[in-house]
Amino acid sequence: MCAVLDRAAAKKAAGIRLVQAGYHNRSLCLYTKLGFVTREPLSLLQGPKLNAKFAGYDVRPAEERDVKGCNKLCRDVHGLDRDLELRDAIRARSASVVEHLEEITGYATAIGFLAHAVARTNQDLKALIGAATEFPGPGFLLPTRNHDVFEWCLSCELKLVFQMTLMTTGLYNEPAGAYLPSILY
Repeated sequence: MCAVLDRAAAKKAAGIRLVQAGYHNRSLCLYTKLGFVTREPLSLLQGPKLNAKFAGYDVRPAEERDVKGCNKLCRDVHGLDRDLELRDAIRARSASVVEHLEEITGYATAIGFLAHAVARTNQDLKALIGAATEFPGPGFLLPTRNHDVFEWCLSCELKLVFQMTLMTTGLYNEPAGAYLPSILY
């Protein structure tokens, strides 16, 4: 880990993010001693697709024409965009957007462990989760303190696989909307 921190310093990285396994006390202590700050408890959720739809929240596959709106939304919520990941997901046909009142109000590169989602509201995020055709990998990460969405997921019979922790050093912007982090972020 010291080598990772040294490399980040040499590259002048604004910050480092990691997702730590919640059951692993030693790694939590190590990362804390190395300067990482606990930002968010995460719940890894898994289960069958939900087939849930919400009136006025239309989910469809993302297209190249959606990139500008998705990037703006991500900047509004996180203070940065994830343009390359979004474009890769559109090319792979795994990305989706939710539209509400004729505006893109959320997007997902997929609903899974290696993917991320960003939404204006919890309802937008629920629409994306509800429309997912699968939850690839071990499931998807949901910030546990988002009680509304967490409770909804549990009521839809999704299962908690285990707890994880989002930790950072350096620059961190508190999200200003609903989101699903990726193990990659």
